[in-house]
Amino acid sequence: MVVVNWNRKDLLRACLGSLARQEGVEFETILVDNGSSDGSAEMAEREFRARVIRNAENRGFCAANNQGIAAGRGELVALLNNDAEADPGWLAALQRTCLRAPDVGMVASKVLVWEDPSRIDKAGHLMYPDGQNRGRGSGALDRGQFDREEEVLWPDGCAALYRKAMLDRIGGFDEDFFAYGDDAELGLRARIAGWRCLYAPDAVVRHHRGATLGKDSARRLELIERNRVLLALKLFPGSLLFLNPLYFAIRLAAGLSAASREAGDTAHFPGWRGKWTMARSLVRGDWQALRMAPRILRKRAALAAIRRLSPGEVRRLLWAHRLSLREVA
Repeated sequence: MVVVNWNRKDLLRACLGSLARQEGVEFETILVDNGSSDGSAEMAEREFRARVIRNAENRGFCAANNQGIAAGRGELVALLNNDAEADPGWLAALQRTCLRAPDVGMVASKVLVWEDPSRIDKAGHLMYPDGQNRGRGSGALDRGQFDREEEVLWPDGCAALYRKAMLDRIGGFDEDFFAYGDDAELGLRARIAGWRCLYAPDAVVRHHRGATLGKDSARRLELIERNRVLLALKLFPGSLLFLNPLYFAIRLAAGLSAASREAGDTAHFPGWRGKWTMARSLVRGDWQALRMAPRILRKRAALAAIRRLSPGEVRRLLWAHRLSLREVA
């Protein structure tokens, strides 16, 4: 059980408290602390006897999770964000679902909005054809429509289970991503390598949305855009990669339409000053992706060693789990 933390003492206490109440499964909690200055690492040791790995600086979500995964000794490894709280049966439900079949390498949780548990935050993931991904059912009222165990594209990294054998085979999180979109990259890479992902509706957590950097953070938007491009460059089949600029332009037009109504994600950046901040963040993200492209393309070439799905199969997989333009805008 791996939890990554950076200066969120009160949220972390609630998170670890929910893990202390888990039933029906044995596990070890590993906290990877990214240089916190608020005493949260010491609290985790003192109050919950967690095994703490201390980093001198903030190494990001990807590197910290890789540290925790490497330190784990079990055949399965679960991740829980420090801003999430798990129901008592969460881990047992994830484990039960993962053991359904040997090719199940990932399990997704039913993630509810902490502030309003009647609403879905994520129930697995969907992806728009330009590489933008979002939680399945995000923002919808929980009417039982996601109460069936089924195959999904990949789990959200805020509350997920991975088979250690899969990670040993394909590698962990790509540390070039630092944060945001990293779970999508790992999940799609695992699918390309032939592993499946199941959704466990009984594995319920509640998540504070956008607690790490904030929904109105320009840096968050910059990372999301950069990593969208990096993911497409690294993993998309050539035909879909060729069409990426077109799909991006269509999504941008839909976003501009939403912006005129102060709707969707644009509502977190109100007024023309806010829209200018969004535009600058997108440009910075694209520029960073361009600079990183040579290294990412070398990683794309290295995928041949683990590939099990053909480009056509990957394209059909993404299309079957696509995010609609209305949802993404």
